[in-house]
Amino acid sequence: MTLETILPPERALFDVPGGSKKRVLEFFSTFIAQNTPSLDSQEVFGRLIGRERLGSTGIGNGVAIPHARSPHCHSPVAAFLKLAEPIDFDAIDGEPVDLVFVLLVPEEADDTHLSLLSQVAGVMNDAETRSRLRKCESQRELHERLIDAIRRQSSA
Repeated sequence: MTLETILPPERALFDVPGGSKKRVLEFFSTFIAQNTPSLDSQEVFGRLIGRERLGSTGIGNGVAIPHARSPHCHSPVAAFLKLAEPIDFDAIDGEPVDLVFVLLVPEEADDTHLSLLSQVAGVMNDAETRSRLRKCESQRELHERLIDAIRRQSSA
């Protein structure tokens, strides 16, 4: 399973209102529940917030990778949010976050979960990729650049 297969164009969201970590996670939870009938927005939000309580998923360089397991998630779900304004995400480097890659996986998807997280981290650790994503001016451009970066990472 690759990131490319679980990140359709409609889940690369451009110019998302930020405000706070909580608001961004609420936004994603509502968005994903509207598009995935088996998921409940409150349950998704609760799991993402629960994961954040264990330690911030802000990995530095303006990037966060919130992720959680859900018993109602039947296959991995990814979304990418480019925030309109950077927000405080309690990132390890203290920098505000504007690029958010969210990952939801089924409860039992151990190897898949770790593999997908590793792929996301690999893509988002590349300074050139982050710069290109920040320069995007449309949802379509954002998705195309993200998929290009995922393909470059997987062929490396």
